[in-house]
Order: sequence, then structure tokens, then C-alpha cells
Amino acid sequence: MNTLRKITLFQFRNYSTAGFEFNAPVTCITGLNGSGKTNLLDAVYYLCYTKSYFSAYQQNSVQHGVDGFRVEGLFTKDDRTETISCKWKQGKKDITADGVEYERPTDHIGKYAAVMIAPDDMELVNEGSEGRRRWVDSILGQVDREYLERLMQYQRVLLQRNAWLKMQALKPSPDSVELEYYNEKLASDGTYIYDKRRIFINQFVPILQSFYQRLSGGREQVTAIYESDLAKGSLEKLLKQGLEHDLRLQRTLRGVHKDDWDFVLNGLPLKQYGSQGQKKSFLFALKLAQYAYLSMEQGHLPILLLDDIFEKLDQQRMEALLNIIKGPEFGQVILTDTHAERVREAFGSSADIGFIHLQ
Repeated sequence: MNTLRKITLFQFRNYSTAGFEFNAPVTCITGLNGSGKTNLLDAVYYLCYTKSYFSAYQQNSVQHGVDGFRVEGLFTKDDRTETISCKWKQGKKDITADGVEYERPTDHIGKYAAVMIAPDDMELVNEGSEGRRRWVDSILGQVDREYLERLMQYQRVLLQRNAWLKMQALKPSPDSVELEYYNEKLASDGTYIYDKRRIFINQFVPILQSFYQRLSGGREQVTAIYESDLAKGSLEKLLKQGLEHDLRLQRTLRGVHKDDWDFVLNGLPLKQYGSQGQKKSFLFALKLAQYAYLSMEQGHLPILLLDDIFEKLDQQRMEALLNIIKGPEFGQVILTDTHAERVREAFGSSADIGFIHLQ
């Protein structure tokens, strides 16, 4: 089991200097809105993934008026302790484990896992394909180092091919050697990514369905369908066929960067036909299935981070969720709420819960 025992924050978001300990299986962070509850959860996530859950820009994690931050955490894993430190200053990121710096921040990915459930996650269901791709990539990148490497390569070459397409609009060239190289690289890495995503969804869907049944009382059927250009043929062939169109629009229109996952409820698109309650149940099932998949693949239980979920779920769904996360297949839980008593009541008076109250 992954367990975070202690965390120290320095110039991270609204914290100048602060330290907190996690001594119970469940820790509830309480306080008024704006006191830093979500920021503390985000700091835990940052220690696991060297990035914020809520912002793609590192500078957004820096306290206002300063030029850097540091987050440090003491983890236990298989009876061993390790101190992870993440420092960012003026565009430079340093990640260390017990004082030894990683050569690359990506070398840390996969060591400690956390799954966050936050109010804005509903975008996974309601918004466009980019968020769903990012979500799947974040899971596969943790359990397959080659996937992460190939994904980064694919994205690099995609930018280069798109730059080549733009150049052709300004200054056409009959030389196709460069284009052939880009096509070949995209096809090689794209095929690997496609195969891994296909295998993933086949393994993932039964776990998703099981959690949805438990959350909804078994009244509906759900699934997730993987949509990809590569289901129609080899990427190299698709790129050649689509070149004229790509040149016209000056960007690469086919490939795994266009993949999507259709979420389906009782045979209909969840996005269009699901109620708010059904979408919430689906989202929670999605995240719980992510947790189960990671624990199965990595061999240890991730940390479950729950941001303000008591405000978002009705009583029936909340009880179903609590029954699941109180079970043996879940490890350390860190959650936020404005009311400590509500959490005590929800988990039961006999539960081993620690509280951190923020002023």
C-alpha cells in the first residue's frame, strides 16, 4: 500500500510554510471555502505525479508574489519510507527521492499513485475528446514506461509534421523525404499507442460496469467504446490518403491524437441522454475503476483523493460510494469537506478518521 505520512509545503499556492501529518487511514481536511483544502489535496497529487491536477501551468502552483515553490512528502511503501521532494523555480523543476535527483521527472511516474475525484471532473463526460485522451494517457503512462515514451515522441513528431504542412503553404517543396520520415514515425508510435489503448479498454470496461452497478443499484447498463482512425487501417496509409486535406488545413487530421471514448448508458450516448445523477454515478464509477485498474497493474493501493464530494452527491449515491471505499480494496483516503461532523456521521463513529482543520 502507498501511504503518505507527512507533507510540507513551501510557497505552494496559498501556503507560505505549512506541514501536516496523516496518521489515520482516512483523513478529512476541513475549513471554510478559500482556506486551502483543495490546494492541500493538489499538493499530495503533485508529489505523486510532479504536476498539478488542476492546472497545466507550473507557475499557477506558486504562491502569489514569489518565484518558486517546494512540496515534500514522507511516503511508506511495503514497510519502507522515502522522502519525495518536488521543487519548481523560475521554470526549472527538480524531483528528488531521499535527496537523490531523478535524471528526468518522468522517471518518478508510476512509483506512487493517486486518484483524484473533483467537481470539475464532470468535463470527462460532458466535454470534448481531449480530456478523455489525457485521462487514458495518464493511466497508461503510469503502468507502461514505453507507452509514456512513445506518446511523448508521437506528440513531438506531430508538431514537426504540422510545422512542415504550414511551411508547404508558404513555400511548397517537391522533396518528400521529410514527410515520409514523419509519417513513418507517427505510424510506428501511433500503432503502439492504439494497441495499448485497445487492450486497456477491453480490460477496463468490466471493472467500470461492476462499479456502476454497485453505485446505481444495478438499474442500468453502461459501457465505453473506443473510437480510433486506426480501426479503419494502418496509420501510414491513412496519412498518405489524407495528405491533400492535411495540406489544405495545415494540420494532421488523422491519428491517435484524434481518438475518443464514447460513454454509453442503456445503448444511448450518456452525454446527450444521461441525467445529472446518472452522469455523476458514471463519473464516480470511472474513477473507482481507474483506482482498481492501477492497483491491479501496479500491485499496490493508490491514495484516493476526494475533493468536496459530499456537496455533489445525493444520500443514496453517497452511501453506496462510502460502502465501496470503506472496503478492503481501498487504501488511504484523503478528503475535503466544510463540515467535520458530516464526515464523522458518514463514515460511522467507529471509523479511524484523522482531521486537519484549516483556518
